[in-house]
Amino acid sequence: MSGLAVRAGASVRAPGAREPDDRAAALGYFRDLLAPFGEKPDEELFDGGPHVRHRDLADLLVADEGVGGSRPDLLIVTHALPDVVPFTAVAPYLTDRLGGRAANFAVAQQGLAAPFTALRIASAYEKAGRATEVVLAVLEQTTLPTPFPLVRDTPLTDSAAALVLGTGEDDGDGLRFVRAHSAGSAADALGREAGGDGTLLVLGPWVDGDVPGHGGPVHRVAPGGYCTSVWLDLADHWREWARDHRRIVLCDTDPRSGRTHVALFAAGEG
Repeated sequence: MSGLAVRAGASVRAPGAREPDDRAAALGYFRDLLAPFGEKPDEELFDGGPHVRHRDLADLLVADEGVGGSRPDLLIVTHALPDVVPFTAVAPYLTDRLGGRAANFAVAQQGLAAPFTALRIASAYEKAGRATEVVLAVLEQTTLPTPFPLVRDTPLTDSAAALVLGTGEDDGDGLRFVRAHSAGSAADALGREAGGDGTLLVLGPWVDGDVPGHGGPVHRVAPGGYCTSVWLDLADHWREWARDHRRIVLCDTDPRSGRTHVALFAAGEG
């Protein structure tokens, strides 16, 4: 069967704080970054964070056997919030941990849309014959130099998810990516995707209320993640979801833009 199917997944939640070993350099960077805007870093806020870097999250994902054993030819890192210190290019760093041969880059500054965009990019690479194995990593850390209401008020926790997607005929226990798109509301974005016939609807924590027209099972993701929301649960449950349902629809609404993003996966021959 053509297309990319999930082969492995890993998740990381609240891995614990670490002692920053680069505080002076980080604060110096943030002072220079914020000075043109008349701002300065909040040192108390910065010092009180867990200081879990994107690199730390990547290392924890690679510790999973399924992710660590992959040898992708395309690797995409996605995130909505910046790294605590931007001194490591994490996409090539993660590529080096996974065989060193993948084309790699990051998708950011799109809010929680970033992983949905990354899936569309990965699918285009596969259709063009440029990738047969892909790793998609979604990273979220919460130590910031200035107040950010989304982190403070949710509250968000440090988390990460990774999916290994591959091609081939053996999709019996996998989930094949079909498409991803977005719209101005959950009802509009879901459209025909939310049918009840064998469809599991996975709603992120930012989707308000019920979705009209869906009569099938619904899995609601617990709060605590922004960009990582639905991807954490997909990484944890993709095997059982593929076994128990014909179609999986991931859906979340970005609280900052108001746009809803949807990804459809089909189980087996879906």
